[in-house]
Amino acid sequence: MTAQPSGRAIGAPTPRVDGVDKTTGRAAYTADVQLDGALFGKTLRSPYPHARIRSIDATEAERLPGVRAVVTGADIRPGARHGRAVLDVPVLAQGVARFIGEQVAAVAADDEETAQRALDLIEVDYEEIPAVLSMDEAKAEGAPLVHEDMLEIKGYPKEVAEPSNVYTVWEWAKGDVDAGMAEADVIVENVFSTPRQHQAYLEPHTCLVLAHPSGKVDVWAGNKSPHPGKRMVAAAIGADAADVVFNPVTIGGDFGGKGSAMAIPAAWMLSRRAGRPVKIVFDYAEDLASANPRHASRVTMRTGAKRDGTIVAHEALVEYDSGAYAGFKPGGHLGGASAAAGPYRAPNTRIVEHQVYTNNVPCGYMRGPGEPQAMFAVESQMDCLAAELGMSPVELRRKNLVVEGQEDSLGTLFQQVRSIETLDAALDAARYAEPLPSGGRVAYGRGVAIGERVQAGGETHAGVTLHPDGSVVVNTSVFEQGTGSYTVMQQIVADELRLPVEQVSVAVWDTASASFDSGIGGARVTRMASAAVWDAAQAAKAELFKLAADLLGWPEDGLEVNGEALRRTDTGESVAWASLAERVGAPIAGFGDVQDTARNPYTAFTAQVAEVAVDRETGQVKLLTMTTAHDTGKILNPIGHQGQINGGLVQGIGFGLQEELAVEDGRVTTASFADYKIPTMADLPELRTAILDEEEGGGWGPYRIKGIGEQSNSQTAPAIANAVADAVGVRVRDLPVTAEKVHRALRES
Repeated sequence: MTAQPSGRAIGAPTPRVDGVDKTTGRAAYTADVQLDGALFGKTLRSPYPHARIRSIDATEAERLPGVRAVVTGADIRPGARHGRAVLDVPVLAQGVARFIGEQVAAVAADDEETAQRALDLIEVDYEEIPAVLSMDEAKAEGAPLVHEDMLEIKGYPKEVAEPSNVYTVWEWAKGDVDAGMAEADVIVENVFSTPRQHQAYLEPHTCLVLAHPSGKVDVWAGNKSPHPGKRMVAAAIGADAADVVFNPVTIGGDFGGKGSAMAIPAAWMLSRRAGRPVKIVFDYAEDLASANPRHASRVTMRTGAKRDGTIVAHEALVEYDSGAYAGFKPGGHLGGASAAAGPYRAPNTRIVEHQVYTNNVPCGYMRGPGEPQAMFAVESQMDCLAAELGMSPVELRRKNLVVEGQEDSLGTLFQQVRSIETLDAALDAARYAEPLPSGGRVAYGRGVAIGERVQAGGETHAGVTLHPDGSVVVNTSVFEQGTGSYTVMQQIVADELRLPVEQVSVAVWDTASASFDSGIGGARVTRMASAAVWDAAQAAKAELFKLAADLLGWPEDGLEVNGEALRRTDTGESVAWASLAERVGAPIAGFGDVQDTARNPYTAFTAQVAEVAVDRETGQVKLLTMTTAHDTGKILNPIGHQGQINGGLVQGIGFGLQEELAVEDGRVTTASFADYKIPTMADLPELRTAILDEEEGGGWGPYRIKGIGEQSNSQTAPAIANAVADAVGVRVRDLPVTAEKVHRALRES
């Protein structure tokens, strides 16, 4: 696969193809889709973290005028469950409710007010049973099991021999950690913790479902993984996946949180019973309290080094509070736990992940799933080790970072490794060597963090069609969630055909029109889709050249497309390619199919530097500047690329300084944006970006690209925590780094 981009569209700053529709309100989200006779659905939720459901009486709700259907767990086939990998999420609670906010009944009515009144009339007889509300409680000997029926649940990452709240243990290892620790001159041990974080997408979970009498099911939902999604729904409702069709709609943000079935199976039950379409729209309190936020974590870490700073052994236990269900994770666990090894070359390493069931809100994926938690720990640990050794944190990293030709701590050998270059670029852009103000009530500090991330592989499909009227359409199986993927697809086709970007439109296939798509996640889309769209463009041109050979007698190997013209390279003759399509009365189409699940040989490094001012009296932290440097391949759209960097930084700032989806006694207590604080423009510092030279960056596919979507949010929190420690000499080991925690640490010190 060899590309020869013209440089016309690829690499040019290009506004989003969907930008105008979104800013003018013309974009159609799921809530905007109107079907004749559609009903409004709502779900009744458990008020207890763990309870047996003795009985549900929906008689009065069913009698309420305007109510068209009521369903409970008793109406579902026994054991009907769904999940992205682990099938442990019930459509509606059957016999047991496992967290506050679990759906136990659903109603469909003519309007939202009537649906809510119906919910209020449903009487549920609960028997509270002991709950485990922390990982320590869940792991204690004799603890109540969140899932007593674990042996009946399918899809666990590893075989379950006996029921346990620790539903999976995953390990990455290299060398002999015990022997390495015995060689160490210095050993540093710490425990770090992070809270739950909500993805804070603008559009809450919404679905519209139409169950046809034939058994076919049409779904409209803000779901960025529609092909896996239709399999989930089919498993839950007992249908054939081929009978479930996800239709494309605009998705109002995702950040990892919109790949699950959520209320779709319940809406299907209501639709089947009522014989009409049913729409369910979560209010944001429901979303915050019952969706699938980033996992809370605890990382217990031990690192051994020689006096000169050489790391000889490193180990970590990474524990994630999965909440009541595991079904919101595509792999059933968080591979990001391996990031606790850091981008270093320790010869003896062991990272162990525990996924723990509790009776809390179920957790899922969020930008860099599992990595921000693990990177907060390892990059904080590096500064702690540097302090113990009396070294500069920068020099300790420089001494141990993996470089070209070396295996990392887990035995992976990447190509075109640019760790040191990325670190140096961040330091230069941050003016790290310049002195900071000193003395007075306010203390200043800088902190560094570095990490790397590999783009995922998968499967995707694309088509490029040249129509007789001169229009060009690129088709895709990707349901884009707001990252600008469709704009990149436009650019690729425009570049290959030498057309203005505006002359290429994007059309999205529903799930019945494409064989499969892995969905958005793992920074895979630009990697996979750029190759599929490029292949489709080449295939469309090849079909055009064949047609020119048949109709005009021109040589297939001596033709090129230049905008609206098809040109002979030997004689310079040209015709409008649309005229050839018009002569045969059919469009000219080419298709591209990419399947690649092999490990990506390229990784992308990100280094960040935070500069803070800390009030010694109050502990208040003010983030002054945030610098991020990226090792990247070819940048297809600089606007989109920078947007991904800035967006990730803002989420990382929230993770580091203020966001916490707080849970008390199993109940989410920050169930509104009045209580759950995310960064606003007033909270943001000066943002600086450094990009390494593209031509030396390597990368995958026809344009030699690397990912950017998840790269910029994992190093932010440790860089901030390290900067605070640099400023005032105290370290906060549990996120977020709030004024109260800094003040407490200062007083205790």
